[in-house]
Amino acid sequence: MVRYCVIHSITIPSIFIADWLFFSTGLAYNVFGSPSPNEFADSRQGIPLISYRFDPLEQLDEYSISF
Repeated sequence: MVRYCVIHSITIPSIFIADWLFFSTGLAYNVFGSPSPNEFADSRQGIPLISYRFDPLEQLDEYSISF
């Protein structure tokens, strides 16, 4: 029981610290190729293509015909 407590008192906090560093430095966004929250908000400033959620295919067809 003592060995279990000693091992896990070291490993569990180190996992949390490693995860915190991985995400706080932005390395997670680079590794997985996803945009960081501030990059995502900047790239989504345009008008949304779909405004009515119950017929999105019809709206996309209308949008593609306009080009």
